[in-house]
Amino acid sequence: MSQTETIPLEAQHSGRKLGWGLAALVVAGNMIGSGVYLAPVALASTGSSSLIGWLVCGAGAMVLAAVFAGLGRSQPDADGLTDFTRRGLGRFIGYQTAIAYWGVCLTGNVAVALAGTGYLAFFFPALAQPGPAALCNLLLIGATTAAYAAGARVAARLGAATLIIGLLPLLLAIVAGALAFSPQTFSASWSPEGLPLARSVPASLVVIFWSFLGLESAAALSRLVRNPAQDVGRASVAGVGLALVVYVAASVAVFGVIPAGELASSTSPFADLAARVFGASVAGLVAACAVVKAVGTIAGWTILGGETARSAAEQGYLPRWFGSAETPGRLPLANPLINGAIMAGLVVMTSQPTLAGQFGLLIGACTVLTVCLYALCCISLFRASRAPGWRILSVVGLVFSVGAVAAAAPGNIVPAILLFVVASVGWLFVRSKAGGRVDPGSASL
Repeated sequence: MSQTETIPLEAQHSGRKLGWGLAALVVAGNMIGSGVYLAPVALASTGSSSLIGWLVCGAGAMVLAAVFAGLGRSQPDADGLTDFTRRGLGRFIGYQTAIAYWGVCLTGNVAVALAGTGYLAFFFPALAQPGPAALCNLLLIGATTAAYAAGARVAARLGAATLIIGLLPLLLAIVAGALAFSPQTFSASWSPEGLPLARSVPASLVVIFWSFLGLESAAALSRLVRNPAQDVGRASVAGVGLALVVYVAASVAVFGVIPAGELASSTSPFADLAARVFGASVAGLVAACAVVKAVGTIAGWTILGGETARSAAEQGYLPRWFGSAETPGRLPLANPLINGAIMAGLVVMTSQPTLAGQFGLLIGACTVLTVCLYALCCISLFRASRAPGWRILSVVGLVFSVGAVAAAAPGNIVPAILLFVVASVGWLFVRSKAGGRVDPGSASL
């Protein structure tokens, strides 16, 4: 999972504008989060054939990034995914989007904490066990929740400060892989379970696309770039492209040095790779950087989860504990405390015998939910735009999103269905409280 909104808050009000190149680096940084650090472990059963999945997901992510660029260009005043879907598909879908995205932020944060704990296990092997790992996850979530409770600016600065540090492990892994790459190792790991590509590659798409989550942050840059009409689209596609290059190079490096069978039991694959090539001292540096990046990513998604809940409360979708329509923008202390408690509960409920099992369970459910929201945004763009180019783009994005969900394992799809059902029950209360009101400017449904 990627860290979103890593732009320091003061930059949003300074009046300085970003060129498309710098904006592209910001987009790439928002996606390249700590989740990728455990991706080789989750993909060990697919092996080096997961390279095909990276290319497929990268192409789909570029299309979706362009979709959000179109939405951001046509609706620069929208308040994130909730507003995009509400305006295009009605208040009910806007409500479902708010609840689902809030759930993704909280659940995804637990998965990010797992990645940080996995790399801490490089220094403290006991953290590879379920009990100590759960305690460490709780501590990481508690620390970043406290930072958010102290103010969004504190958590945002924490996330921004870890961006460059987090890239170091991937760059070192790429260099190590280039120096020690073995074609025989890469070939032997092509399909560890002997499955045909038609079965192994589709199954890997959900795990892989996790690393592209956050591409929707590109739309938020429209007010910060010099020429939104052109630069948002350029920055979105270039940012996804840069992230894709890093992902592919890092994946090839790992599978070209470490056999897939050994990756399956690893808690810190890039640190293990660095240790094989450069020695234990460099491996320790990689692991430390990954932990720092994990903390920053948790901080970024803690802000996003809290702000999503606040916005939803202001629209009447959630209780006033998270925010109030009477005082828009104010963050009640109950907001981060409740979110932190929910994440702590998720840590306990999803405990698995191995970090890889728990990580795979969480990111599968989160990715399916988020891709469903991307599909709704594609439909919103189709309805909002009359230009043939944007409409074709939205259809391609919709086809990719539906295909990615269809390729997911049933165990990843069921949580999304359950959330929709539970949220629909909640909608009955929201609608009765609002007296059946439909917001002006939104489609009725």
